[in-house]
Amino acid sequence: MLAKLSPRPALRHCALAGAIGLALLGAGLPATVADDAEPDLSRFYRQKISWSRCEGTDMPKDLQCGKITVPLDYARPRAGTLDLALARYRATTEPKGSVLLNFGGPGGPGVPQLAFGGKEFMELTNAYDVVTFDPRGVGRSSPVSCGDGVNAAPDATDDSTDLETSTRAVLERLKTAAALCAEHSGPVLPHIGTVNASRDLDVLRDALGDKKLNYLGFSYGTRLGAVYAAQFPTKVGRLVLDGVDTLTEPLTEQGVAGAAGQQTALDGFVDWCVGDIACPFGQDARTAREQVAQLVASLDENPLPTDLGQNFTGQDLVAAMSQGLYSTELWPTLKRALASLVEDGDPTDILAFSINGAVLRAADGRDGDGGGLTDEEDVPMDNLPAAMMAINCADDPDRPTADRITRNLGRLRAAYERASPIFGRYRLNEVLMCYGRPRGTDFIRDEVKDVSGPNMLLVGTRGDPATPYRWTEETADRLGDAAVVLDNKGEGHTGYTSSRCVHKTVNAFLLHGSLPPDGSSCGPEEDEE
Repeated sequence: MLAKLSPRPALRHCALAGAIGLALLGAGLPATVADDAEPDLSRFYRQKISWSRCEGTDMPKDLQCGKITVPLDYARPRAGTLDLALARYRATTEPKGSVLLNFGGPGGPGVPQLAFGGKEFMELTNAYDVVTFDPRGVGRSSPVSCGDGVNAAPDATDDSTDLETSTRAVLERLKTAAALCAEHSGPVLPHIGTVNASRDLDVLRDALGDKKLNYLGFSYGTRLGAVYAAQFPTKVGRLVLDGVDTLTEPLTEQGVAGAAGQQTALDGFVDWCVGDIACPFGQDARTAREQVAQLVASLDENPLPTDLGQNFTGQDLVAAMSQGLYSTELWPTLKRALASLVEDGDPTDILAFSINGAVLRAADGRDGDGGGLTDEEDVPMDNLPAAMMAINCADDPDRPTADRITRNLGRLRAAYERASPIFGRYRLNEVLMCYGRPRGTDFIRDEVKDVSGPNMLLVGTRGDPATPYRWTEETADRLGDAAVVLDNKGEGHTGYTSSRCVHKTVNAFLLHGSLPPDGSSCGPEEDEE
């Protein structure tokens, strides 16, 4: 998970505006809509979804696809619309509603992930239709792109010249990259972000015929679920947040936490790898860590050509490893890909971890060109990083000035390098990407708190490399008494697909409403045979 907006739901008619409107009508004069009137969204809330078999080779035969239409701008619903791509597995019995899934990112498309990872959720079809979607700006839902903007973004840690000169040059190039993103993304870009995605979620809930939203969100999907609970507290059903995101920390602090978590995960991977004779870094952990660092530095200095027409750099390797370290189930595939890179000089396999959706196929033993998922829509190759940047920037209100960045960059660089000698540079480049973009919303920091309504189950994993456990505790405190925490004493990012205990506990809540006591835990020993 590392991922302009209307900062809060549109205001309702005030009593005075309503009285003036009635007076004008009574006098036979033309009435105008008051500036603070709530826009009429009724046509979006009266939709019926037309489901049909998903098109594309290798798509599961029992997976159905559909779409809903949502306003581009909820404040001006007549100004344009966009379609959201949907997918579902039908309930095996008469359903009592739907469970909506968001797999995280931000920028991760739901449709291909449910197609290739749906077996994890089949127990839920005992009572529900299991539904997912590509959020606005993602996948088949008006995907954003930066063209060459992502590649044009400079290395903010380059200290080849004096700091002030190099920093200001970096910021100018970041502004250029932001302009390229706006040019290639079209009208959806100013309206991307979690506040609008949450409103889309409510339109989808209604289109599915559900009075309440039953929801399972992972990683970034926990941010989306929390925002929904704040915007629509009376519409919350059974809501699970797994791998809980922060609602308050600025991107700079999130980046330090992410770098430290990924370094811990890399250390764990290396310790595991050197126990195998096939480990490409040998059998000594200390030497292996040094070799990883040397490999990154070597590729930054002498990138390798790829079949995609772009060179593979050390920072590309860092990005790929960050994806492969999210789950211990991916470690064998990551080890083989690194061996191919180290021993044969071939970046093809490791590059797959950086390509949208390929990590799922690698974990699942799938080959091919994406299973026909983009036959109907031409999803840009850079959609995942472009959407991640756009959503994270839309959700973050901080836009420090060039002077402030220049003053603080040296301190930030040192903090990131202390957090991780491997991932620090990469994560610092990420958090500066919002420079040159419009200021994001204050809604998440200011309004997503003290949520009333049904209990919510929050799952935090102690060894999570992307969302540290303390974020689970902080978010639970912020959401209030409705938040119940499940402490997963395991490894990897999120717990539902890696811990049988977490899986069982979450399903018991979603299927039967059975919540564990707050502070209950799942231990590694509970997942042993």
